[in-house]
Amino acid sequence: MLYSVPTLSSVHSSPALPRRSSLGDLITQSTILLMLCIGSLILVLALLILFHQNANATKGYMLRTLERERSQLLLDEEVLKMQLAQEQSLSILEGDHQIEAMVQPKKVLYTQEESTIATRE
Repeated sequence: MLYSVPTLSSVHSSPALPRRSSLGDLITQSTILLMLCIGSLILVLALLILFHQNANATKGYMLRTLERERSQLLLDEEVLKMQLAQEQSLSILEGDHQIEAMVQPKKVLYTQEESTIATRE
């Protein structure tokens, strides 16, 4: 029985044998894959940061708007309180026509202050 030794040309031309990658090719492929993973991770994190900052900016804008509205409402409340105090002042009430039309009482009877049980002797 004679065995034939495969030659170099017959090994590379044979479709049945799988081609083995060299160590340099594997390192290059893994480096490219690692760079792609890191790049995609950076891109995803950048997008998340962008959306988060956008949401914070929107909330900040709404908060400033509500704070301005609150300040305006507090100012309006103070103005209304001052107007109410002015309308309830004694000078306004003394000049009121309805109060001036009231009749003075003829007999004024004031009640005597009664002492409490604790102060009686």
